[in-house]
Amino acid sequence: MPEYILTLDEGTTSTRAIIFDKNGNSVSVAQYEFTQIYPRPTFVEHDALEIYSSQVKSITDALKNADISPKSIKAIGITNQRETTVVWDKNTGIPVYNAIVWQCRRTADICEDLVKKGLSDYVTATTGLKIDAYFSATKIKWILDNVKGAREKAEKGDLLFGTIDTFLMWKLSNGKIHATDYTNASRTMLFDIHKLTWDKKLLDELSIPMSMLPCVYPSGHYFGDAEILGEKIPICGVAGDQQSALFGQKCYNAGDIKNTYGTGCFLLMNTGEKAAVSKNGLVTTLGATLDGEKQNYVLEGSVFIGGAVIQWLRDELCLIKSAKESESAARQVEDTAGVYIVPAFSGLGAPYWDMYATGTMVGLTRGSNKNHIIRAALESIAYQTNDLISAMKADSGIDITSLKADGGAARNSLLMQFQADISKLEVLVPSDSEATALGACFIAGITCGFFKDREHTLNLNGDYKSFKPQIKGAKREELLKGWQKAIKSTKVFSKGE
Repeated sequence: MPEYILTLDEGTTSTRAIIFDKNGNSVSVAQYEFTQIYPRPTFVEHDALEIYSSQVKSITDALKNADISPKSIKAIGITNQRETTVVWDKNTGIPVYNAIVWQCRRTADICEDLVKKGLSDYVTATTGLKIDAYFSATKIKWILDNVKGAREKAEKGDLLFGTIDTFLMWKLSNGKIHATDYTNASRTMLFDIHKLTWDKKLLDELSIPMSMLPCVYPSGHYFGDAEILGEKIPICGVAGDQQSALFGQKCYNAGDIKNTYGTGCFLLMNTGEKAAVSKNGLVTTLGATLDGEKQNYVLEGSVFIGGAVIQWLRDELCLIKSAKESESAARQVEDTAGVYIVPAFSGLGAPYWDMYATGTMVGLTRGSNKNHIIRAALESIAYQTNDLISAMKADSGIDITSLKADGGAARNSLLMQFQADISKLEVLVPSDSEATALGACFIAGITCGFFKDREHTLNLNGDYKSFKPQIKGAKREELLKGWQKAIKSTKVFSKGE
């Protein structure tokens, strides 16, 4: 009987189940979107139970569509949106509040208080992160402080915290697994990335009981069994989506770099066993490793609104009917005619770290049309990514000449070509652009013996499409100058100057 790896890919807007064969090829995919909840401006939430039910449905459909029995699944790998915070009652399995999404900015005031207390240097030195509402720590505190009875239950040991991977494992195992991996733990702003332990000082500062927190293991590890359609299947791989994509792109060596073009954009560089300290607004985080391996570190820059700007064009402005349509619409014009969009709908991430920034559109004239706006939205993704590339070059001292790209928006050839042009480097897009799910497959597969080792995976899914720079230097500088003016306009507006 053929064997397979089942990957659960839980993103910011949808859940997917992907079944991979021995060659690392997907043989079945099922996907379902779930509700985006915006109770107030800058507030973003998900219904964690809806995420779980949609994940179960996608698993069932992926197996059914390929006529594969659960008995044929060798192991499960999980990859997930990071930082998104779930707090639930361990006795009932019901969340005490909606999941607070990584994009949510409601805890900016809590972050400001931490900064005023002089904790910035300690947080960076310990967790590798910046104090920001992006991360999980202040989201947990907000729930405990604002949900009636939550703090009392937490102090009694009745509440559990987890990122989405943790909640899914807990539900799929009927409450037997309360765990996460180092990559997800490193995004909470509560985890010491050097000692690989939860940090008591930060927990005490935020009044978060240690009893809420999951056990933490390497990404490649036997976490326990999930119960799928009556079968017990081992969960052997867990990684936050960006570290999983780094693994799926086979960036196994120090200096390897990739960018995922998803809801946000996330540029990661493997720095090996050394935790690099950024002087240019990037953060240090943990990479995906396997049981028995030395921990490796990652330098990361995050763009909060990447592909989500295309969803905004579709859902809020109604300028396009599908994300795919954005490319054909943008090709109707030669350029943006001077229009720039800074999609700071959830503040600005690296290298700016402005929690209060809001979206801005500049350069409009009477001749500006919807295609100019669509193209400007696409180009904003490349501009933000280029800001990260510039910061990473400065921090690492490495002359980056190529970039591995993955994620849904990496299918947009106009965007990939513009990225190559504006960043003056070769962009390589794998034939299977879903490196995030593939990374979880590799991690789980190596751990359970489905794949022999990392070297084995180097020969799988190795085809890339190349995009090389085509514009002249003077034009590139002109475009980048306009982008910096747009960023300045955004920051001035957010500060009310």
